[in-house]
Amino acid sequence: MVEVINKYETLFVVDASKGEEETAALVDKFKSLIEANGTIESVDEWGRRRLAYPINDMAEGYYVLINFAAKAEFPAELERVFGITDGVLRNIVIKKDEK
Repeated sequence: MVEVINKYETLFVVDASKGEEETAALVDKFKSLIEANGTIESVDEWGRRRLAYPINDMAEGYYVLINFAAKAEFPAELERVFGITDGVLRNIVIKKDEK
């Protein structure tokens, strides 16, 4: 059986009211989770940005974009962990087209 490895990107927004250490710890948590289940191609920390609309009465968030390759089952698990992690305001995982 051949393992299918797909390319994905995830963008997540961390609560900007958290301290720098707490934000860095959350980013490291997700980097480690992705590395344990796939290969990270790039990490782009956009930093604090104004949100397009308030989320939980917050106007700013800390944005992180990660491009990675993983098995097809992994994105569902990643989204599950995003959903149960305090401090993650929004997240999205997108499968990239092969070109």
